[in-house]
Amino acid sequence: MFHFSIVIDSFPYILEGTLVTLKYTLLSIFFGFMIGSILALMKLSSYKAFRIFSNFYTSIFRGTPLLVQLSLIYFALPQLTGYRITAFEAGVLAFSLNSGAYVSEIIRAGIQAVDKGQFEAAAALGIPQHIMMRDIIFPQAIKNILPALVNEFVNLLKESAIISMIGEADLLRRATIIAAEKYIYFEPLLAVGLIYYILVILFSKFATLLEKRLNKSD
Repeated sequence: MFHFSIVIDSFPYILEGTLVTLKYTLLSIFFGFMIGSILALMKLSSYKAFRIFSNFYTSIFRGTPLLVQLSLIYFALPQLTGYRITAFEAGVLAFSLNSGAYVSEIIRAGIQAVDKGQFEAAAALGIPQHIMMRDIIFPQAIKNILPALVNEFVNLLKESAIISMIGEADLLRRATIIAAEKYIYFEPLLAVGLIYYILVILFSKFATLLEKRLNKSD
């Protein structure tokens, strides 16, 4: 009934997909955090144009499915620009832009949660705003929002499975290839599900250790 021996034989091939999945996830976390940080500052800016743009951006990327965004970038963008974007570029771009919208809201809330006295003290000392945000406010905000950021990045790891829809040989894609070749679906898909689960657990444990380390440094 079960054919786990086939999965064991193909396990090295499946594990190679783990590297593809992690590559997408880590790059998207990095760029998504950068985009989210910029958008968060724009939302708190005194310039109305910045606030309008950042809120519109967030509304668009949070209000439409990630798969639709990925499809637009991978299939429609070449039609409009003439540039044949690779699956790798499309995946990282779509995940980063999407994650940036969610991260911006998390960071904005974290900055607003910092005691207003910190802002007033920095202003009284004549500290430039960009230095105040970089050295005083932002580090405190990150400590406060770390659990929410971890949750967003874990979601990104799980959502990365949709890159298989554009032909990237990630975990899910490799599982479906094995399933089609061997005419079995339960075993390879179960194996991939377990790998995703282990990755999420490891990621969460790392975040917990990081949070404890940051709290000790206070």
